[in-house]
Parts: sequence; structure tokens; C-alpha cells
Amino acid sequence: MNRPAFGLCAHCLKSSKTSSILSQKRLFPHLPPRSLQTKQFQPFALPSPSSLGKPAPAKDYRRTRRWFRRLIYLALGTGALYGVDRQFYASSITRSTRTFALGLIVALDYKINFRPNPPLAASIPALHARNAERLANLLQSNGGLYLKIGQAIAMQSAVLPPEFQKMFAKMFDDAPQNDWKDVEQVIREDFGKSPEEVFGVSFSGDPNRGVMERTARASASVAQVHWARLQDGTEVAVKVQKREIAHQVGWDLWSFKVVTKIYTYWFDLPLYSLVPFITERLMLETDFVNEADNAERMGQLVAGEPRLRDKVYVPKVYRDLSSTRVMTAEWIEGVRLWDKEHLTKPWEGRWRQGSPGCHGAALDPPRQEEVTEIVRSNLIDERLKPDRDWWKGRDGQGGLGLSLKDVMTTMIDLFSAQMFLWGWVHCDPHPGNIFIRRLPSGKPELVLIDHGLYVHMKPDFRHQYCLFWKSLMTFDNKTLGEIVHGWGINNADIFASATLMRPYTGGDNSTSAEIRKGLTGKEQQERAYEMQQKMRKGIKDILADEKKWPQELIFIGRNLRIVQGNNQFLGSPVNRIKITGNWASRSLVDSPDLSLSQRFKNLGNHLLFKFVLFGSDVYFYAAKVKQFFGAGGGMEDDMELQMKKIAKDFGVELNHGVFEG
Repeated sequence: MNRPAFGLCAHCLKSSKTSSILSQKRLFPHLPPRSLQTKQFQPFALPSPSSLGKPAPAKDYRRTRRWFRRLIYLALGTGALYGVDRQFYASSITRSTRTFALGLIVALDYKINFRPNPPLAASIPALHARNAERLANLLQSNGGLYLKIGQAIAMQSAVLPPEFQKMFAKMFDDAPQNDWKDVEQVIREDFGKSPEEVFGVSFSGDPNRGVMERTARASASVAQVHWARLQDGTEVAVKVQKREIAHQVGWDLWSFKVVTKIYTYWFDLPLYSLVPFITERLMLETDFVNEADNAERMGQLVAGEPRLRDKVYVPKVYRDLSSTRVMTAEWIEGVRLWDKEHLTKPWEGRWRQGSPGCHGAALDPPRQEEVTEIVRSNLIDERLKPDRDWWKGRDGQGGLGLSLKDVMTTMIDLFSAQMFLWGWVHCDPHPGNIFIRRLPSGKPELVLIDHGLYVHMKPDFRHQYCLFWKSLMTFDNKTLGEIVHGWGINNADIFASATLMRPYTGGDNSTSAEIRKGLTGKEQQERAYEMQQKMRKGIKDILADEKKWPQELIFIGRNLRIVQGNNQFLGSPVNRIKITGNWASRSLVDSPDLSLSQRFKNLGNHLLFKFVLFGSDVYFYAAKVKQFFGAGGGMEDDMELQMKKIAKDFGVELNHGVFEG
């Protein structure tokens, strides 16, 4: 059936179109109106080539591709350099680059912001805080000799801003230890044999051979120590240098030189002249043959001094088991100096019995069955050494039962003899390098380890240093001035206070008067800034003539500072300054380098000097009485309070609690 055809006239079509447009506007007022297409449909036709005009060349992005290639080459080159550096140079180039970058950032930060009102910091303390954190993180991430430098800074942190004191206290934490495969490789490279062949040990439980622990008992910045029991039953400490140190030491010291050179020029401080001597000492510290020489020399000097031979012990070195990077010495059982609790708790051992190993006594051997069982379990972190803590008693609450006064007297005697009598000074006497044992007499025995860092004082300089200390104690300002001016130091007053680590009251007090001059009425920030600027001038006065200045004073001062910290940590049980001064005066009588007439003259002066020391005793015992009644912490604490008053005039906050915690 056909459908009817429908059509629209022109009038209807127009009406329909108008109605559609009106309806669209009402429903969608925001849309443009649509119209009906009334033209006849025409299919799409391609344009002719002639109508398109002249063709344009395609874009090739040459500049973008050039920079993209450069970026790829740079990334590949950097990656290759990083891989080579890590594989063959123990990341030395990376560490040096990191050092230069951070050194530049810190220098710019201080150059821009070290002023009363820093433009890019909230305050000067905030400036110190962020740069202390930057430097501490750098030293810890680089490790190795950088940690040694950090520890040296930490030992002098008492005269740094408190922000540096807090950050650098972390430098004394144990460093991560290397894997056994690295230790084994160092031994093979130095001896050409395996550890089993060198030390006669077995890692499979052979009862006819010795044993060795593959996990270190202690790990420091440069080396780590493993316990071993040789085939003949001798127990030894095997100190193995970390494998990466040999590759890093040259780069690290070069970086140190460059950064110090830049800082010397930029901040106008005479620091670079000290660098060659410091780097030489640090380089020697990585040579274990040098350490063995120092240990043997100190053992001989102690054995020849009647006042010390029965109180101080230096472990024996086994030369045939030592090399440049490996040093084998007698194993020491004892209590670390920082363990005050076990030093002083009551003795639980027998009467007339000493602690394990005292004065070289043989150590009781471990049970062979237990050792064999542990070794055959093939654990890499095995613990084979016996504990030997019977002296603590059954409840573990005992101690060595020693007097802290005896302990500290022996320590100051030893280091004073090194400075004033022998001229060979151990420059790293922190509590980790000192063991204490109990002798059968009930007296303490001090064991000194880690003999890598020493300075030698020539006889003339040593005699001058003795006279310098003697002049400090007697307020002989004329002699004092002559000595320090001969050393190229312009300000005797400030150098005397720095040496004593207490205010020197025998001088003219010109330093304190100069510091306070012109600061009245100024705001705190401006006052602190000007004080620290004057402190910089004080440093320049001490290092006035770099050619005359005895560079040994850097490390001698470090030794004095650490011993002072040890005495304070133990509660100031002795008059440190009196003991040191007495050794200085007495050594001018005992020194074999002087003629008999000079020694006889010095003897008369020494007897007179003994009377002068009575004043120091009065001060010491007055401080002890105050300490007994809870009104003070002892002589060292009282002197520290006085030094803090002087230090505040310099804009520095002193904090001597280096070893706490």
C-alpha cells in the first residue's frame, strides 16, 4: 500500500522554522540559534595543488635536539665518572665535590648574613644552627678522615657557638664497620696471605688452631678492631684500617687544604699556615707502623720512669703480625674511663687480687668446646671472647672499687710527663682510649691505647713550655711575655687564659677591658656581633707571627683540653693545675738535656715554687668544701663559670660537657 505524500507550502515552512527558533531560545537561552539547512547537499572535494600556494619546510627543532643530546652526554658522563669514582677511588671525587659545594654555601651564608640584623636569617644563632647542621651532616656522610676532623672540632667546641656544640657531640658515636670481605682483602693485600695463614686461626673449628671474630668489637673513623686468640693462646686486638681510607686520604686532605685556603683569604684569618702541620699529623695517623713506633717508645719511657712504671701500662705490639694498615697488639680487658659507676662500685673479687689482665697477667682461656661449637655454626657475627666479668660479683653490681682521685692523678701525671719531661705527647687521650684496671694492691692501673696521633717537642721548646707554665703559676708576667712574644703571640693575657682554661688573673686584664670598650647601651644582637668580631681579632693576635708560632701548640692544647674535660667529668677529684705546674717546674730539674749547673739552679727555684703552689691548694680545697655542701661542682666547675663570664664578653657560650652521655 502506498503511503500518502506530504508536502509543506512555503508559508508553513516559514512558520515551522520560526516556531523552532523560538522554542530553542526558551529552552537554551545561552546557546546560539540554529537554522535549517535549505541548500542542496554537495559532496566534499579536495583542493587543487595550485590553490594551496608554495609549500613551507617542516620544522626540525635543531636547537632542542642539540641540547637534548648534550644533556644525554652529560648524564652518561656523570654516571660513568660516578661509577669509576665509586669503584676505583672509594667515592673520593664525589666526597670532594660535596665538600667544595657545601663549603661555598656556608661561606656565602656567613658572608651575607653575619651581621647584627641578618637579611636572610632570623638571627645570628639561627645562622649558626643551620650551618652547624650542614657541616655535621657533611662530616658524617663523608666519614673516614672527615669524622676525625669533626672529632677535633668537637673537642674544641667549648669555644664555638652552642649550636655547633650540640651538633658536633654526635661525632663521638661509633662509626659503621666494614664487612668481613673488606677486612680480609686488606689483610691479603698487606701480607699476601689469608687471615687464617697470617694469624694461625681457623673458621671451621679446628681445635689445633686459633680463632678470630669476624665482627668488629669496636669501629672508629679510620679502623676497626677484631678480637683473636692465636695458636699459642695469646689474645690480641687486630686493628684493621678500613679499605677505602687508602684511596680517600689524599683527596680528603687536599680538599681540607683548598677549603682552608679559601676561608683564610675570604675571612682574613691566619689559618692556612697551620694546615701543612695538621695534614702531616693526620696522614701519619693512617700509618700503623708509625703507631707501633709510638706505642713502643711510650712503653719504654713509662718503664723508665719510677713514678709511673707501676701505674701505667702500654699494650705490647706484635710486629710480625703488623703492617702499614694492620696492627696487632695485646688484648686489653678493663673499664673505660667514662664508666664512673663500675670504676667506683665495691670490689667483689678476692683480697690482693687484680682485675683481668692487670699489668700483663695472663688471661683465663675460653672453654674450647664452646668455642668449637660456635665456630662450626659458621655465624659471621659470632662472639668467641669470654666475658670475664666475675669481678662484678654474682649479682653483677660490683665494680673495681677505685678512688677517682687516684685515677685522675695517674692520668695527669702521665700526660704531664709526656709534655714536660719526655717531649712525646699523646694528642688523643679521650675516654675511649683509656682503660682502667685494678692492681692487686687496690690501686688503679691506667692503660693507654691508640698511639697514632703524637707530637714531638724539641728540647728548647719543651724547656720554654715548662718555664711558661711555671710563670703562669707564679704570675711572672715579664718572663711570660718574653716567652709568648718569642712564639709570635701578641696577646699574652688571652693566651694564658686559653692555656689554663680559666681566667688568668695575674696579667693586666687588658683583654677584658678592650672587649668591653664601646659596647655600653647597644642592642643585644649588635653587641653579640661586635664581641665575636673582637674574638676574631684575639685569634689573629695569638697567631700574629705565623713563622714563629710553634705549631705543636695546636695538639698540646688539644691534649690539655681533653684532660681537663676528663677531670671535670669525674667530678674534679684533683687539682689539675697544681699537678701540671708541679711537673713543669720539676722537669726543669730532671731534664737530661740541661747541664748540671742549670739543673741545680732550677732545683732551688723548684723548692721556692712548691711554696707558691700552696695558694692553688687553698683554692682547690675551698672548692671541695663547697662541693661537699652542695654549693658547687668542684674546682673545674668553678673555673668554668669564671671562663663563661669572660667568654660571654666574646659572644661565646662555653659548654664543657663533651663526654656526658
